[in-house]
Amino acid sequence: MIIVNFYTPDSLLSDKFIYSVVTARYNDKWVFVRHHERSTFEIPGGHIENDETPFEAAKRELMEETGALKFNLVCVATYSVTIDSETRYGKLYFAEIFEIGDIPDVSEIEEITFLNNLPDPVTYPEIQPHLFKKVMEYLDTNA
Repeated sequence: MIIVNFYTPDSLLSDKFIYSVVTARYNDKWVFVRHHERSTFEIPGGHIENDETPFEAAKRELMEETGALKFNLVCVATYSVTIDSETRYGKLYFAEIFEIGDIPDVSEIEEITFLNNLPDPVTYPEIQPHLFKKVMEYLDTNA
């Protein structure tokens, strides 16, 4: 069983956040990426490196995975994912992208797509729909 919980953006529930995930929009479309080892699309994001803050990781992942050049980035929530009684923490961001270039050569991303909604199927189907919904709720209350 997988449990996803959300907390305020400034919650410090862990001494080490593991992930930064960025739900991004470009030209009124949602941005999804496909990792070169997978067949499904997902929300951009990834692991936070040892020398990074979650915000720095979110910026790096967004640029590496989407080619985003100019964007606004805001933290929507701290989140946790519990799988088999092991809990890991991350930060969830929203980005409005204003300019996109090529995906960098260092990227693990094979393909990028722009959609009106979450793809079906999505990578990590027990987690990513919750993250996407949280960002949608954030936008509804902060528009």
